[in-house]
Amino acid sequence: MKWSILLSAGIILSAPGARAQQPDTALLFLHYKFSHVRDTSDRANPYKEDMVLAIGKNASVYRSYDRQRWIAQTKKEYRTAAAAAAGGPIMFNIHVAGTGSEYFQFPNTGQLVRKEELFGSFLVTDPLPVIAWQVTGDTATFGRLHCQKATGHFKGRDYIAWFCPDLPLHTGPWELGGLPGVIVEAYDTKRDVQFLFDGIEKAAAIANDSDQSGPPPMPGIDFNGDPDLISLPENATKTTDKEFAKLQAAYKKDPNAFAQSAMAAHNGGMAGDNGPRMSVDIKARPAGPVINNPIELPEKP
Repeated sequence: MKWSILLSAGIILSAPGARAQQPDTALLFLHYKFSHVRDTSDRANPYKEDMVLAIGKNASVYRSYDRQRWIAQTKKEYRTAAAAAAGGPIMFNIHVAGTGSEYFQFPNTGQLVRKEELFGSFLVTDPLPVIAWQVTGDTATFGRLHCQKATGHFKGRDYIAWFCPDLPLHTGPWELGGLPGVIVEAYDTKRDVQFLFDGIEKAAAIANDSDQSGPPPMPGIDFNGDPDLISLPENATKTTDKEFAKLQAAYKKDPNAFAQSAMAAHNGGMAGDNGPRMSVDIKARPAGPVINNPIELPEKP
């Protein structure tokens, strides 16, 4: 996706507030190589993305590490464009990278909150899934993490998971969790969906760019977020799967009309606002990839 965005200094965007949980601080980052065979006729070329699970004492969030790296690079490019504009309007092209979906797990309260981005941040809250795991006696080591094997069925797939009892939070990648330890690696028995261990590090190992001279906030893209903080966005809209699906359908029908409407909603209502300060031009894109094997499969009767 390519957005041509005209920004003016000092823009402030807002959305209805939403916060369901207290913030937590990440202690560890667990990295995964995620792969998903979306098209069964092209198994040699699965979708791949680097992901990361931020783990705190009471909560976790699973998000795209590729996107975090993109945000860091985009902030640098924005500063260069801002300097060249010398105080005038800034024309800035953004080539969005990485998945915007984030999965917050709160084991103590039994909540799963999914954050979605669609020219704004949206929160979908559900109970944490209950997976009937069967813990086995098999063990394995990933890096220096000693793990135990478990098997379970979830959303149409049979999963094998390796969890580390030394990391006691009952969480894992995506919506997986509920074992007596963090899920370090997981995959379905067909290996169509894989969350493969790719390292672990202390929170301080991921650089936190606290320089607030980056872009003004834009709907759905938190350029100045703290990767060490596990916190639901304050300026987000609570919604449901059904309602968010309607928004996605409206966006697919006419992306530019949807985007301009979203910009007007975010820019409107500000004191002294003289019209939209951000314009968006979404270039035509080819049809998306074939997905005949979604990560969530219907249950067999």
